[in-house]
Amino acid sequence: MIRITAVSLFLLLSAIPAWAKTPQIAIVLRGHQFVPVDVTAPAGTRIELRVHNAQKVPAEFESSSLHREQVVTPGATIRVYVGPLSPGRYEFFDDFHPATRGHLVVK
Repeated sequence: MIRITAVSLFLLLSAIPAWAKTPQIAIVLRGHQFVPVDVTAPAGTRIELRVHNAQKVPAEFESSSLHREQVVTPGATIRVYVGPLSPGRYEFFDDFHPATRGHLVVK
């Protein structure tokens, strides 16, 4: 009986979707700046960036090095999935306000 329970528990836990185990990193757009400007993430792991636009104007989260581009309307939060990534520094910016820049630092 105990063996059946252990197997059932294993099957249940292995059925949890991969996104449920994905590390989440919060980034806020405020005053045409990313807060924080630099975020750190582990290498070799899929990452969820949650980008919230606290401004009254739209923004566009874009990164050439991460191959991502997504509009963030005022007050909205988007989810951007990246990785697994190699160690390095990956720049992202607001394409509507190109001076607004930040970095994902993967270690």
